[in-house]
Amino acid sequence: MVSKLRVWLSHENVSKDLLLLLLIGGLYSLGIFLSSTFVNIYLWKQSNSYIDIALYNLAIYVLQPITFIIAGKCAKRIDRVIVLRTGVTVLSLFFLTVLLVGERAATFNIMLGSLLGVGYGFYWLAYNVLTFEITEPDTRDFFNGFLGVLQSLGGMTGPLLAGYIISRLNNFTGYTVIFTISFGLFIVAVLVSFGISRRKAKGHFSFRRIVTERKNNSNWRRILNAHVSQGFREGTFLFAVSIWIFLMTEDELSLGVFNLVYSGFSFLFYFLVSRWVKPRRRKKAILISGLALYLSVLILLFSDTMALLLIYAGVAGVFFPMLYVPYISLTYDVIGKSWNAAEMRIEYIVVREIFLNFGRVLSIVIFLFAITFIPPETGIPYILLLVGGGHFFIYFFVKGIDTQCKESTHN
Repeated sequence: MVSKLRVWLSHENVSKDLLLLLLIGGLYSLGIFLSSTFVNIYLWKQSNSYIDIALYNLAIYVLQPITFIIAGKCAKRIDRVIVLRTGVTVLSLFFLTVLLVGERAATFNIMLGSLLGVGYGFYWLAYNVLTFEITEPDTRDFFNGFLGVLQSLGGMTGPLLAGYIISRLNNFTGYTVIFTISFGLFIVAVLVSFGISRRKAKGHFSFRRIVTERKNNSNWRRILNAHVSQGFREGTFLFAVSIWIFLMTEDELSLGVFNLVYSGFSFLFYFLVSRWVKPRRRKKAILISGLALYLSVLILLFSDTMALLLIYAGVAGVFFPMLYVPYISLTYDVIGKSWNAAEMRIEYIVVREIFLNFGRVLSIVIFLFAITFIPPETGIPYILLLVGGGHFFIYFFVKGIDTQCKESTHN
């Protein structure tokens, strides 16, 4: 079966572990896309409070980097596949908890956000480290591109199915159904993880050493600054856009259709970008896509019909793959050529995630501060314009990166 998949994917040199990691990524994406967007709507319908939604997301992004540090220490001492399995298990427990608290979920918003942050921390630490280890420079763009295809498939089918189910069932019954399905998908992902070869790391967890490596390695400093910029947009956009669309349409199915259009374009362009964007074109692709994504915020803010919302979804679906595939590959190349990368790859992943989540936390703190003094309906457009430039400014941090030679450093 693995050999047939290799032929179908036109990559004879992909390993079984790489294919299993892609499968886990696909199951994760479907489970998350099926429910994560609607958790925010679920909480909103219970509390009608932007502050409650923002605090839920803030708890995620505060606990996620803390968990990354803990997971990093664990990955230095135990099998990293076990760390991955722990993350998926905690994510399944998150959905189980949502099911148990039911219509009181908004009361437990910080607890739920914290649980999700812990799950994300363990999962993404292990997944990123395994990606770094299992892929090679010649399979990295393929892996990131095909993972994007799977994520887009999850984004196409998950929200649309969830929106349809929720709109057809009374009260909160539909939410219970989709959270149950997500719980089941994560259980399957846990089982699939048993097929990945055991991978252990040696050495001490030198987290602080890799933080200070910014002083010695300009490429590392630039890519970390880029991740703060990335997080600055994501922190608010990951929840505010879905609430914005729901308030305009007052229909979960419309939100599902929006995600279908977005993910449909993403599906196509993740597939194409993985073949078109070669290493020499990465920075140009990052610049063009970052600018397009910033300008697309104007379409979102001036949207007063579903048609305009779908145009925004299509634009975002085209340019997010053009940004993320070369940007993620560039990040791994920088890490791969940094000081002691083979032994310290876990520390590099942890530090990167801390800077990314710092940007997200900063974004949400600005959001909370703004809506405290300005009515949300008035303030949110200005907030989105402010944080929406995060992806555009990535280019100005990465344009000076040179991955052709290994940077010298000292202890």
